[in-house]
Amino acid sequence: MSKIKEILSVLEEMAPLAYAEDFDNVGLLVGNPDTEATGVLVCHDALESVLEEAIAKDCNLVVCFHPILFSGIKKITGKNYVERSIIKAIKNDIAIYSVHTALDNHQDGVNKIFCDALGLTNTTILIPKENFIRKLITYTIAENAEKLRNSLFDAGAGNIGNYEDCSFNSKGIGTYMGNEHSNPQLGERFEFVQGEEIKIEVTFEKYLESKILKALFSNHAYEEVAYEVYELQNKHQNIGLGMLGEFENPMDEKDFLLFVKEKMKSEGIRHSTFLGKQIKKVAVLGGSGSYAIKNAILAGADAFLTADLKYHQFYEAENRLLLADIGHFESERYTKNYIVDYLRKKILNFAIILSEENTNPVKYL
Repeated sequence: MSKIKEILSVLEEMAPLAYAEDFDNVGLLVGNPDTEATGVLVCHDALESVLEEAIAKDCNLVVCFHPILFSGIKKITGKNYVERSIIKAIKNDIAIYSVHTALDNHQDGVNKIFCDALGLTNTTILIPKENFIRKLITYTIAENAEKLRNSLFDAGAGNIGNYEDCSFNSKGIGTYMGNEHSNPQLGERFEFVQGEEIKIEVTFEKYLESKILKALFSNHAYEEVAYEVYELQNKHQNIGLGMLGEFENPMDEKDFLLFVKEKMKSEGIRHSTFLGKQIKKVAVLGGSGSYAIKNAILAGADAFLTADLKYHQFYEAENRLLLADIGHFESERYTKNYIVDYLRKKILNFAIILSEENTNPVKYL
């Protein structure tokens, strides 16, 4: 593995960019993907100090969790920390790649890492992603059905939860008649053909559509392929924001918060009123998660751990759960370790380095 783009393909396997939220700015933010890679530095935030660390350690690809470029900028003059970081990266031929909500929404991503740090089990997605599943319906002859189905499975269709190679197949009668320009698989031009066909139905994640259709056209027996693609209203149970998990042994509220403080290395936790209940079912959402308070309540969580809560948002606990703000950086602190471990397993002949810079901008007395 020698070019930056080859490393980026591994990162996209880890956190498909299609999983990211629409408002986000993920992927390659700075740099040329065709550049020869010298090393990878993984960090939380691609600040100037991190880029200096990359230079010192001969890494020309910085993989960060938060995107240093989030909203559009019209000038790059070095007047703020974002512009200074971009200038330093460009001057030193350093590429910057961000994963952010692409990893937030992954079932093994930010919130699973959060749950694992606390020892939570039986984890499920708190807010499943909507409008992300599509269905393909096509028709073919029996002799072509197995080959066509398998090609669609290989392209990523037919994955539902913990199951793969899922499809629905039914038999029916198809009819057609070709014109003078046709070259029918069965029958002749101008001949009315009636025969048994197999209807194949498979679901897939919407970002795979072009790959699915390529497999369909390449492996279908017919000259003209009849197919339909629908957007489904089903929620994707394995992609989404936040996560629910359970402790094997419940604990009281104060012990719970002290446990969280220790495990997440938080220097301070703000929380809502204690309710005198045992904490067993916990909802988590790394980063700013105030929008998910109602989701946590509806899910029956005893506590909800997140960050960046405002004064009035603590009232939204409504005496139904314990609401705790453990700090933005703290709630995501193990994410960069996960990225490093993943890359080291996939890339064996390359330096993957965990940044030593603490980029948490919040300090405590």
